[in-house]
Amino acid sequence: MDLERTALPGIGFCHTFTTARGRRVGVISSHTGERDLLLYDPEDPDTVVDTVHLSIEESDGLADLLSASQLVERIVDVEKLTYDLITQKIRIGPRSAYDGKTLGDTQARTRTGASIVAVVRGQQVISSPRPDFVFAPEDVVVVVGTAEGTEAVAALLTNG
Repeated sequence: MDLERTALPGIGFCHTFTTARGRRVGVISSHTGERDLLLYDPEDPDTVVDTVHLSIEESDGLADLLSASQLVERIVDVEKLTYDLITQKIRIGPRSAYDGKTLGDTQARTRTGASIVAVVRGQQVISSPRPDFVFAPEDVVVVVGTAEGTEAVAALLTNG
């Protein structure tokens, strides 16, 4: 999309563009923050056939509405990227090689690609535990990753 910018001395700027269907549209941005939407005559691209005046609040609201589709598209893209991720809970047993060892000792993320995102100890939830966090028996480790990655962390923590 080619956007043309024209200074309007004492008023602000006018930005104009032509849509994919050939319709010429303009937006006058005044120094006060108000906006005017301009629709040009399809037969004469220099003639404005309709103007919609928008207050600052209306301009902000319209901008939010127009950008919402882009936000939804980004969310859908993120969901596609995270579709294969799962969460698994793994209990640290008394025979675990990591009972009494630190999260950093596991090197879980480096070794498996999955991330330990929390540990539940009794009624306490430790979110985003640091590498110096020490595991204890009966801790429940919350892991996020692919099925293969979370299974690899489970094997690591239960078998050593």
